[in-house]
Amino acid sequence: MRVELTIDRLGAQGDGIAESPGGPLFVPFTLPGERVMAEVARDGKHADCLAVLDASPERVAPVCPHFGACGGCSLQHIETQAYLAWKRELVVQALASRGLDVPVEPVRPVPLGSRRRATFSLERRGKDAVLGYRRARSHDTIETEVCPILSPAIVAALPALKAMLFPLLGSRSEARVGITETENGLDVVLEGAPPPETALAKLVGTAGAQGIARITVGDESVMLTPPTLRLGRAEVRLSPGAFLQASPAAEAEVVALVCEGVGKAKRLADLFSGLGTFSFALAESASVDAYENSAEALAALEEAARHTPKLKPMRGHRRDLFQDPLGWQELKPYDAVVFDPPRAGAAAQAEQFAKSKVKRLVAVSCNPGTLARDLRILVDGGYQITRVTPVDQFLFSSHVEVVVHLRR
Repeated sequence: MRVELTIDRLGAQGDGIAESPGGPLFVPFTLPGERVMAEVARDGKHADCLAVLDASPERVAPVCPHFGACGGCSLQHIETQAYLAWKRELVVQALASRGLDVPVEPVRPVPLGSRRRATFSLERRGKDAVLGYRRARSHDTIETEVCPILSPAIVAALPALKAMLFPLLGSRSEARVGITETENGLDVVLEGAPPPETALAKLVGTAGAQGIARITVGDESVMLTPPTLRLGRAEVRLSPGAFLQASPAAEAEVVALVCEGVGKAKRLADLFSGLGTFSFALAESASVDAYENSAEALAALEEAARHTPKLKPMRGHRRDLFQDPLGWQELKPYDAVVFDPPRAGAAAQAEQFAKSKVKRLVAVSCNPGTLARDLRILVDGGYQITRVTPVDQFLFSSHVEVVVHLRR
């Protein structure tokens, strides 16, 4: 059914929202104040914009030709300052939903072309293949020839990667391709493909010419040079598909905020430390205990620490902080604690912080909703939020990184 709608506001996922007799309608790629012609979906909750009849003054031309078809970005059509204000408001509203009325700083932006990792779909199309992102609200794959948010090195390698990886599909119709830009070249992980047998080894010469450091399929890897990442002064080896911050520019902002948040603390704990994104920076001036559940990440952190001179003492501890959070008594030695949990947050750990005497906490999160829940626990436990800084690590999406300083 075609209807004319007026968009009232932007939703939490970046869709325009219009009120209708049947309730709110979510209309992607529209902006507040716009009058649009839309096709209402069968669910009665969503609609596709067919035409913008009256455009918002905040509407701008998208920077990518795939925008609107690709499911990766939702907000390239809005002017920069309005976009950043919307992202800040996501954080404000998340905190307000937990009764936390605290100042939120302006969002710190990152430049185009700064994302160093992405996941693509490799899909068979007859005797050829398509490598790219998923189409919006679809399982189809769009051939991705350009991506303004991605590192130019990754974008430039996509055609050659498609040709190299296609034979590894075997009889499968599709697979996932994870690509990470490292100090030594691209680290490529193919998931959902059959065992490679001899096909993977045949790629060695071709892969090296394309700036690829390693290709992994299942449990088998062809390594031309060990992929590494520089964290502070440390050079850290990556396991295939290892987690790291999406953008070096955003990482630099977050690391600086974390270091400011711990102040002059001399003994620190870094919880959910991963490869040591914060640990190595913090160890320039304080001893650090890094807690992480991934054995591979912890081994990489400890190896890099041994080979990085003039750091303060760094110790790695393997621990599942969801099942076994650091208890309030175990927290006694620390002047400050940094915690950067996955999207699920760290409610159990926050409850232990609330019982502790730790003077300074720094929370880092990519999920304002679970962050606000954990902050509520900390505030109820006697902590004061002194600073909230969003960082736009995930360009043109509804995701936002947030760093929060707390004091007791």
